[in-house]
Amino acid sequence: MEAKAITKYVRISPTKVRPVMDLVRGKPVAQALAILRYMPHRAALEIARTIRSAAANATENFDMVSDELKVGTIYADEGPAFKRIMPRARGRADRIRKRTTHITVIVVDGEEG
Repeated sequence: MEAKAITKYVRISPTKVRPVMDLVRGKPVAQALAILRYMPHRAALEIARTIRSAAANATENFDMVSDELKVGTIYADEGPAFKRIMPRARGRADRIRKRTTHITVIVVDGEEG
């Protein structure tokens, strides 16, 4: 059995989120949350929040045991980018892209791989 949670429009670039995700992929939920708790990255807070939400979905909606849950699949998709303009020399302008991320976490119970 599996349960899913998605956090959309997080104002962090996906390239900054993915290395943090690699540290918790495949680990038990309690261990993943412990790892993320002391990480200095801003992405760790959003990933931990999404993992907690997926674990709550699993226990409330599918009656899974919270001690047996593992982070099965976790990935970051690119969301829409906010476009801003920065003035440059000689009357020109550069485009600034403020990227967003959609974080998806799927937790599985212990008997599944």
